[in-house]
Amino acid sequence: MMREEIYGLLAEFDTPEELVRAARQAYSDGWRRMDCYTPYPVEEAIEAIGVRGNTVPLLTLVGGLLGGTVMFALEEWISTVAYPLNIAGRPLNSWPAFVVPAFEFTILWAGLSAAIGMIALNGLPALYHPLFNAPNFRAGASVDKFSLCLEAYDPKFDAVEARTYLESFKPISVVEVER
Repeated sequence: MMREEIYGLLAEFDTPEELVRAARQAYSDGWRRMDCYTPYPVEEAIEAIGVRGNTVPLLTLVGGLLGGTVMFALEEWISTVAYPLNIAGRPLNSWPAFVVPAFEFTILWAGLSAAIGMIALNGLPALYHPLFNAPNFRAGASVDKFSLCLEAYDPKFDAVEARTYLESFKPISVVEVER
């Protein structure tokens, strides 16, 4: 049962191994709304909480293909319809001349798609997050502590049971995170 005034419960660990062990166990026990916070990337933690796949490469590919196609079509339209130039009897749609600008546009759109897609998928800009209210998060999450947050949005969440569950992993502390 979710209480409106709390965001979740935050358990703090000393080592990444303890965090990964707790996250794996929580995921296998049915928790789905949780996140790990570490001072440096811990790939095992990402896998432990069930994050699978990355859509940024697909967005980059689609953006690049779309950019190249748009530029090639634009050049084709300009040279055959909008402003045709008959120079020495050459064909109006001389595609080899279109390759370099289309390639440049492909790179531009792929890069922009990757950057904008990454920002959007990360939910940025986020100027506020409830975890900023937790004192142990401010003091340790970016320095030397590893945290697991079970969010109140999870259907399994009950504040008392979740606290007991997190304390079974023997963390340094378990704190309630207010909204």
